[in-house]
Amino acid sequence: MGSEKTGETVIVGNYVEMEPAEKSKGMKNKFSKLFWHGGSVYDAWFSCASNQVAQVLLTLPYSFSQLGMLSGILLQLFYGLLGSWTAYIISVLYVEYRTRKEREKVDFRNHVIQWFEVLDGLLGKHWRNVGLAFNCTFLLFGSVIQLIACASNIYYINDNLDKRTWTYTFGACCATTVFIPSFHNYRIWSFLGLLMTTYTAWYLTVASLLHGQVDGVRHSGPTKLVLYFTGATNILYTFGGHAVTVEIMHAMWKPQKFKAIYLMATVYVMTLTLPSAAAVYWAFGDMLLDHSNAFSLLPRTPFRDMAVILMLIHQACSLDRFITFGFACTPLYFVWEKAIGMHECKSLCKRAAARLPVVIPIWFLAIIFPFFGPINSTVGSLLVSFTVYIIPALAHIFTFRSATARENAVDQPPKYFGRWAGTFTINTFIVVWVLIVGFGFGGWASMINFVDQIDTFGLFTKCYQCPAPAVAASSPPPSHGLNATATAPLHHHPFNNSRSH
Repeated sequence: MGSEKTGETVIVGNYVEMEPAEKSKGMKNKFSKLFWHGGSVYDAWFSCASNQVAQVLLTLPYSFSQLGMLSGILLQLFYGLLGSWTAYIISVLYVEYRTRKEREKVDFRNHVIQWFEVLDGLLGKHWRNVGLAFNCTFLLFGSVIQLIACASNIYYINDNLDKRTWTYTFGACCATTVFIPSFHNYRIWSFLGLLMTTYTAWYLTVASLLHGQVDGVRHSGPTKLVLYFTGATNILYTFGGHAVTVEIMHAMWKPQKFKAIYLMATVYVMTLTLPSAAAVYWAFGDMLLDHSNAFSLLPRTPFRDMAVILMLIHQACSLDRFITFGFACTPLYFVWEKAIGMHECKSLCKRAAARLPVVIPIWFLAIIFPFFGPINSTVGSLLVSFTVYIIPALAHIFTFRSATARENAVDQPPKYFGRWAGTFTINTFIVVWVLIVGFGFGGWASMINFVDQIDTFGLFTKCYQCPAPAVAASSPPPSHGLNATATAPLHHHPFNNSRSH
């Protein structure tokens, strides 16, 4: 955090907190404080909500077509609660680690605490190595997913270029994230990003309701176990976006206030995802099995184009420097800086130059695996399940397994969770459930789907699931299979400007 933190240290409770300096005056300082330099609970809330909802908003209707309406709604509520709980557990472990270190006179004013360091300080190097491997791999592919999503969305507006060419373009743009110092500097972008996503979600809802159900609409899901667990894993991923929880907490002036922020962010996110996914699925039903991006089924109107543009700005600006890509990539920058000894360097330009090698593999992987929907589920089952759910729950159990550790814990579990016994029970349930359902069945289904995409389309595919240039009017309908691509729309069809994702 270093040079961008303009504050004074104050002792509150058991550890040092960073309070914003109130003495800075002048238009430049006021402008910086208003738009750039945030650390309040509101900044953390906007960061959590923006990072969470932007990832899979457009693929949730596709998940509903795989799961069915009832399962889709229930799993959103269920995984929303699980995700909020593990975010709370991570915050407890962060406070415990920071308190212990600052009792040893460690100063974090020029150092950003990360999840693997929390694991190292509380449980040792083996936990650190496992946490670092899962977290970095998840954030790497999370960045890849956002790059693929940007290329896919811009294709709906301008299909003169194929998706791979758009990926090249946005890959170049994403390199500018290296100039954002830390999570302090996402204030205005998190706010604007959430506004953009809110508009898009409600556009999907209203446009689907006004459009009405297509002729002969069918809602046959769930039909196959592979599809069911693939959709369930995508929702697991939806509410597992807190691999950057520690970095967001550390950017707060008062990290102890984070406890309920993720839950409040999740509640707001559900006001966007539940209506939009349910409305689109109600209107189009099984057609979504062949259209993993919800935009591809809605008629092209100025409102739809505005929604596409806003989502593109939200995602592209994230790639550029702001929310989703930036949130996933910034922790990777921190890890890389620490590995090469540049983390505490005060020169922004030197740090930016040192960060550039991180962008290259992300760019390359997005070109190799452009399978946006399947890669969401695969990352969710194999990486999010451990990074976000299993490892935090296990880490909490092992950190406080002894009576002495529980007695001296900085943050005691509240009584409405059943104190320590209730907390351990919830954590054990999460570990078992996610290991069996999320990683086991979800990993099986997601890998089958992912391998099928590779077998069907190949690596480095130029335009994944793009329609053929021209299709005869007698073309057969899509097969609703795992590998089905959307048939190119007929010229007289009301959706003749839509594109399959």
